[in-house]
Amino acid sequence: MAVEHYRQYIRQILSERAERASKQRNAREYEIQTIFDTERDHYQLLYVGWRGHKRDFGCVLHLDIKAGKIWIQHDGTEVGIANQLVEMGVPKQDIVLAFHEPEVPQFTDFGTGETN
Repeated sequence: MAVEHYRQYIRQILSERAERASKQRNAREYEIQTIFDTERDHYQLLYVGWRGHKRDFGCVLHLDIKAGKIWIQHDGTEVGIANQLVEMGVPKQDIVLAFHEPEVPQFTDFGTGETN
């Protein structure tokens, strides 16, 4: 699959999640941000806001595209973005679960960070 398709899938998923999150009841307290760096292939879904008198910030999703594969650096969702990407047609071997220790992917159907 072409990297441009991967970019489109990631942007679509993050945009849909941002839209859903902004409709939730805490949306007045938090700003949901999507970051699409298509030049360097970094993509994030973040929240920023205030909880009482404390500043709150967090990364919900962080994905990169490296060597033609989607690297999931962080996934703070219940559904799991890897599953959504597979449903969209991304082969499991093109998805790297980078948040796992390097030995773990060999026990899954998902890709590894190796470029061979």
